[in-house]
Amino acid sequence: MTAQLLALAAGIDVGQRYLDVGLAPSGKTFRFPNVAEGIAAVVERLTQAGVGRVVLEAIGPYARQLVSALGAAGFEVGLVNPRRIKAFRDFEGRRAKTDRLDARLIARFALAMTDAIRPLPSAEQLALKALATRRRQLTEMIAMEKTRLKQTAEPLLLDNHRATIAALTAQCRQIETELARRINADPQLACSFEILTSIPGIGERVATALITELPEIGRVDRKAIASLAGLAPHISQSGNAPPRAAISGGRPCVRTALYMAALVASRHNPQMKAAYQALRDQGKPAKLALIAIARKLLVTANAMVKNNTPYTPQSLDS
Repeated sequence: MTAQLLALAAGIDVGQRYLDVGLAPSGKTFRFPNVAEGIAAVVERLTQAGVGRVVLEAIGPYARQLVSALGAAGFEVGLVNPRRIKAFRDFEGRRAKTDRLDARLIARFALAMTDAIRPLPSAEQLALKALATRRRQLTEMIAMEKTRLKQTAEPLLLDNHRATIAALTAQCRQIETELARRINADPQLACSFEILTSIPGIGERVATALITELPEIGRVDRKAIASLAGLAPHISQSGNAPPRAAISGGRPCVRTALYMAALVASRHNPQMKAAYQALRDQGKPAKLALIAIARKLLVTANAMVKNNTPYTPQSLDS
């Protein structure tokens, strides 16, 4: 039997210290340290085994160098939501869980689920996302320090909190400046940014979040983009119970940004304000109406970026 038949796919359980690799359908496993030498050894071993497809769980930063190396070596690489791997384990009826068992499980998943393979983000996209993540972390820390400031009466601590807020704000501005510089340096991203910020309700921060956290914008259809953002309603119905639709999954940071954009648009944009009020008049809860507005904003933005067209009032009617 040839190597191609022995190992068509591989699954890798990535840890801070080790990379556990499983092969399918053979079920073989091996382990290497998660360092440059270990990553090179994994690539060489997978090449020798005739592996074409490699799947990893999309969690944490520990797989970044490995994913880059696999992509450069020509493997089909898939980064999969851990929920899908867990669901696959439940489907197989397995309970035992170790790093090597997980590697075998991911390998079987890679063999069975061909939709796991998607284009990998470029190095620049990863850098932009890292910068956006750091800005979000700094924003959250500033908010926490402001809360602590309100709860403090001691003069020394008041000065300490104010100094911390000032330092964090300066760092946040530095990150924002770098984000803006990198976006402006890329003609395609700069064009998308200009289009997005022309939409009422979408400011610079939301536009940056869409570009960095949702690079698929303008490249997929309206249903796919809504699902990626976690704004697509999914139907749940069983027996005689009435069907119930609710949003789930997606990228929380994108959904949060669009929710805030919808809040602004529903107050200051006449069309969105009318759409929001119409939903409220139908008895819809305020949060549900805002989610609908957020989805409308996203679908509009996706179409505009895809067609490379600037905003007009008629854009929201499409």
